Formats: sequence, C-alpha cells, structure tokens
Amino acid sequence: MIRFLVIGHRAHTTADFKLEDICGGAGRLDILCRCVNSAFFLSHDLRKDVELYLVLEGGEDAPKTVRFKGDELRYLNPDERSTASLIRNALIKSEGKDGEVRSTPGVYISRMSFADVLESLKDECTFVYMREDGQDVREYEFPDEPCFIMGDDRDPDEEEDQLIAAVGADRICLGPVSLHANHCMVIVHNEMDRRRTS
Repeated sequence: MIRFLVIGHRAHTTADFKLEDICGGAGRLDILCRCVNSAFFLSHDLRKDVELYLVLEGGEDAPKTVRFKGDELRYLNPDERSTASLIRNALIKSEGKDGEVRSTPGVYISRMSFADVLESLKDECTFVYMREDGQDVREYEFPDEPCFIMGDDRDPDEEEDQLIAAVGADRICLGPVSLHANHCMVIVHNEMDRRRTS
C-alpha cells in the first residue's frame, strides 16, 4: 500500500463553499483536489494500491480528515470540480457524527487531526517527508509500506515539523526546485513504478 498524507492548512472543514470557487472560497481546496487526481489516476484506470489522507485545517470546525481508498473508489472523475463535490458531500454527511463516516464508496471522513493520522498509521507504514533538504529520491530505497507527507501551498509549520520528526520520518528530495504537491506525487509514483518493473 502506498499512502499520501497532505495537510490542507486553510482547506474548509464545512460545506459552505461554492464548487465554482474552490480556490479562494474553500481555502485552496483546488490544491487538494489536484492531489487526489495525481494520487489515483492512470491513463485508463485508477491505482488500487493507494490511500490518500487529506487533513483539512481551515474554518470553524477544524480539523477533519478525508480519506480516499483506491480499491473502493467510485464516482471519481479527473476534474477538480467533481472531486471537490465528493469532499463537500463528505463534509455534509459528517455533520453531527462521531467516528469515521463513509460518504461515498472509497471516501471516508473523520475528525482526525494531523497528529491523530500520524498516530493511527505509525505501526502500518514508514513515513517519508518530502523536503528540499532531504536525500535525493534517486538514491533512496523506498520502503514496502511508505506514507509520503507533504503540505499544500504552505510547508508544514513548526509544530507539524516536530510531529513528523517524532515519528522518525525519512526525508527525501525530488529535485533541485520546489514543486507543487500533486507534481511530487506523480514523480514518486513514477520512481516507484520504474523500480517495480526493472
């Protein structure tokens, strides 16, 4: 299983946004939607061995975590608007409920914070933190069960950095320049795909 964990520092935790304004009105939810697409889509299929955690930290009802599970996903299309609709639907269905709620096939939502997600995964995977000052990805030996951690358009803050350090995350660098989070996912997939088939 390949996991991705993305922190949406301003992403709304309530469904009070318009699908036509996911960039501004939803706290840069557009970035997270692009991450969903990059995590799962192949040319004519979806990656079944991927799980994506989107930690939403914006708004009055924060935090919440939306989890996408590749082998169960239905109704996922490659456009940002329909992905935002799946996330908004999850936010609506979670109102007033405790625990993890299944909103549509392969999409789950809970009140987990970033720290909660790290805690829940610490015995299941090896955390890999993508940073410009990390080990070159081309020299890195990927673990069997990686969980790649990244921010949205903002790097993890000091508190989040401390949490990442506490779980002993490996640090890798994908190249000489900073990239968008969803581009990082594509590169990681490509590196792992090449090694699996070589």
